[in-house]
Amino acid sequence: MPCVISSPSTDSGKTTLSLLISCWAFSKGIKIQTFKVGPDYLDQQQLSSIGQPTCRNLDIFLSGEEWVQESFFKHSLKYEFSLIEGAMGLFDGLGSTTYSSTANISKLLNAPVIFIVNARGQVASLLASVRGFRDFDSELSIVGIIFNNVNSDRHKKLIKEVFKNEDIEILGFLPSDSKITLNKANLGLIPPLDNGKEIDVEYFANFAERNLDIFSLFKFLKSPRKKKFNSVSFEDFKIDKSKPIAIAEDKIFHFQYPETKEFLSEIGIPLISWSIYDDEEIPNEASSLIIPGGFPEKYADHISNSIKSLNSLRKFRKNGFIYAECGGMMILGDFIKDENGKNHKMSGILPFRSKKSKLSVGYRYIEGLKDTPIIKQNQLIRGHEFHYWEIENNLSELDLRKAEHKKKLSSPWKIKSWKTEYKNEGFFDKKLHASWIHLHMPSSPEVAKNFINATQISFSKDS
Repeated sequence: MPCVISSPSTDSGKTTLSLLISCWAFSKGIKIQTFKVGPDYLDQQQLSSIGQPTCRNLDIFLSGEEWVQESFFKHSLKYEFSLIEGAMGLFDGLGSTTYSSTANISKLLNAPVIFIVNARGQVASLLASVRGFRDFDSELSIVGIIFNNVNSDRHKKLIKEVFKNEDIEILGFLPSDSKITLNKANLGLIPPLDNGKEIDVEYFANFAERNLDIFSLFKFLKSPRKKKFNSVSFEDFKIDKSKPIAIAEDKIFHFQYPETKEFLSEIGIPLISWSIYDDEEIPNEASSLIIPGGFPEKYADHISNSIKSLNSLRKFRKNGFIYAECGGMMILGDFIKDENGKNHKMSGILPFRSKKSKLSVGYRYIEGLKDTPIIKQNQLIRGHEFHYWEIENNLSELDLRKAEHKKKLSSPWKIKSWKTEYKNEGFFDKKLHASWIHLHMPSSPEVAKNFINATQISFSKDS
């Protein structure tokens, strides 16, 4: 069974280690299927950018245990080797619990753990830390350990001396090296599309070969064999192939799960790419539009000058269905106010301005307030949120009620996080759903059904 790469905390080197292993495998012509624990778009994009199979997310909170198991076995069985990159610290899950944590995934899949630990400034304390994690949950198996930021032979020898009587295999020592340091921004790693800098696969591969016990490591990466799994299947939908869905996908908007496009294609819906960055018009044949999350704030000036795209979006609003998540919602507003106080004009479809705020991150419980294109009244679903922005209405409540073209807008649902109160969130009418919330549609059958039904409706300009 392939291992789970985990650590005591975030920023310990999990993604770097996963990339080192994947690059070494790629350099030898070996395919390796990677997975990422949690609702992570950025690490997943890094692991998908080096010529290996598309990285897959494993998220118990969003998708449920059955989906996680089915997706894991479906994709890992295609290749000889697989690995799972964890999230945060080993036991960090929903709120103060271990639910949906890396440890939860490890136990669900019966996958052993390889620990990567930041060893800077530590020797004997490393053993205390590792023992604490090992003994915290007897159902987990930590089988190997890799030490990061080990920059001298003396440091390496001291660590070996401390761990000589432990039943944990030492699989490598990684020295500090700026060439394998991954660039970061507010939300985490800078994605390859946004960074404009590709991973140096050859350098990563050579670094891995010099500093990791590759052949001992790969015995923990073998994909499961002869494991039965239930194929992920979807109900039969009545699809009108004359109603394609356009998806915004470019260096601005790219926060989407690969399973979403695969699901839509599998049920027979034609998909068309649309690039706001390239100032493209929405294709005439599209009847619905998905605008995923991304970094519109970074490209706000560029978007405001993408006149053809914005005009096309306003025109599309009259007779098409729009689904927008997080950053995708921000361009539906009137303005994005940047950190210097400058307002950048957006499409003006929704009456608000986006401005920088404090971080809003975490899983969300969601309850439908009304029957909408995505959720029905009182229906319970799950999602996640991750942004540094907030919206403020540009119209008073009275003005909003008086505005003929905006009077039918209201919140589709109320949301809450771990041990908080519900609050109304988002915008909807029968031709639009816009929210801060990211959903995993393929593993939410009712949401998928609602969405598909919404995309199959024909609207008139005045509807």
